Order: sequence, then C-alpha cells, then structure tokens
Amino acid sequence: MTTSARRTVALTAASALLLAGCGSSGDDAAAADGVGVVAAFYPLQWAAERVGGDRVDVTSLTPPGAEPHDLELTPQDVATVAGTDLLVYLEGFQPALDDAAAEAGDAAWDAGQAADLSLTAEPHGHEGETEEEHAEHAGEEAVDPHFWLDPTRLADVGDALADRLAEVDPDGAATYEENAAALRADLEALDAEVQQGLADCAVRTMVTAHDAFGYLADRYGLEVVGITGLSPSSEPSAAQLAEISALVREQGVTTVYTETLVDPAVAETVAGEAGVQTAVLDPLEGLTDESAGVDYLEVMRADLATLRAGQSCT
Repeated sequence: MTTSARRTVALTAASALLLAGCGSSGDDAAAADGVGVVAAFYPLQWAAERVGGDRVDVTSLTPPGAEPHDLELTPQDVATVAGTDLLVYLEGFQPALDDAAAEAGDAAWDAGQAADLSLTAEPHGHEGETEEEHAEHAGEEAVDPHFWLDPTRLADVGDALADRLAEVDPDGAATYEENAAALRADLEALDAEVQQGLADCAVRTMVTAHDAFGYLADRYGLEVVGITGLSPSSEPSAAQLAEISALVREQGVTTVYTETLVDPAVAETVAGEAGVQTAVLDPLEGLTDESAGVDYLEVMRADLATLRAGQSCT
C-alpha cells in the first residue's frame, strides 16, 4: 500500500471514529473545559502551554522519548487532529502530519511562518548514488526547521500563537497576550545568558550528531557541522565521515556532541577517529526521563553549560 493510500485509510478511519463519538455528553463536557490544542512535538507543546495557560488543554502528538522526525499517525491521532480547536505544527518537519494538517483546514497553524525559517543546509543521505545522480543533487539545500534553539525565534512564535489563540477564544485574548509577554521575558533572559556564556569561546566550530543547531549557532556566532545532516536518520558515507574527522582535527575541536533521542554510534565513530571526547547536547525535540531538566528553559541552560565546556569558553 502506498503512503498516500495509508494516509487515506487513516483519515477514513478517523472520520468513522469522530462520527461514532457524536452525541457523547462526556466528550462535549471535556471539550468545554478549555480550548483544545494539539501540538506536533515538544517545543510547540511547551510554548502552547505557556501562552494558553489554564484556558487551553494541550496534547502532543509525539510521545515523550520518541524522535519527532519519525512520527507516524495512528487513526486515533488523525481523529484527534481533526477534532481539535487548534493544531500547532511545523510544515515539512514531520511529513506524516502534513496531510492531516491539510484536512484540519483553518484549525491548523504553521509555527514556521512566525519563526522565519531563514536558514538552509545541504541534506545528506545520497549514499549509494551514481556519479550522475550525485551531480544532480549537488548544491541542493533544504530549509532548516530547528528554529526553537534560538530563544528569540521561539518568543516570536509565542507572540503569534497568542494572536491565533485569541481568534479561537476571543474572551481569552488579554490572558494570551499577558502569557506571551511573560514567555518572551523568560526567553529574552535566557538569550542574554547564552549570549554572555558563548561570547568568548576558544573553539567556534560545533560538531553535532545531526544538523539541528544551525539557529543556535547563527544566533551566537558559532559554526555548526552536523554529521548526518538535517535528518538524524540519514547515514553519512565513509567519505563524509572521514572529511568531518579531518575537520575536527584541523579546527581544534575537542568535543563531538551526541544527542538525546539519537543513536550516538556515528558521532562516537567521528570522535574516536579524531581522538576527541564526546558530550551529550540536547536539541530539545522531545523530553525524556534522562533529559537534563524538566522544561525547555532548564534544558537550554544545561546545553549552555555543556557548550561552554565543550567549546572551551571562558
């Protein structure tokens, strides 16, 4: 069965579930408790919870500990999306969600528009191609979706989300505006800490498991090299690994960063080849029990401490 056919089956099953639920007073009562918001993955969930406060009921489609790039929707997930007041997602980041977002119509809100996805990266994952096929892909660039690692962009998303929630729930407009302002204050304070903490680093090149840290590097004057490109599931070729290992030695890099939610084997191979250490850096795509904090702010500050050690900052 093709991907398109599977999604059609899922949407049909979701519609059946919705029809079966019609007339349920319990469901109606639950919906009346607050604005129903479905968030695609953790950073959007956290922002929606902060901006929405007690007026919203936020659920995440990506379970804790799951890699959001690999999201697949069950029929129940599709039904949840179809029945929500607002879907907060990032177009193109989770392909399985894009069709369901289209079905949700005006209830779907793409956070990428507010985040200003201005960075691109050359995708990896063309191993096994002929020379002609590789030449066709040379120079290709894909939009980098990982905006939330720049706190100022996440603050912009929070402001825009407050406006979007006010359209759904006009009575809560003042609350959403106030909550978004508080969120912005927290994120701007974090931004100032990271600016100061990374202002004077002996090593300016970051080597990470996948290319998730472009917006952080761009904001704070670093250069980032992602071993597996924008997608953690792509596999670099032996030549790419050798090239990155050589770069590590040439640039005086002392730390290669593995990640939560991603198998560390490839990053550890690069570190071993170059004779440097590894450290865990969290791209905040999802929290687990092993995350170095209970929310976005705590994990970002833990990442700052990791970067200050790994980049030899004073």
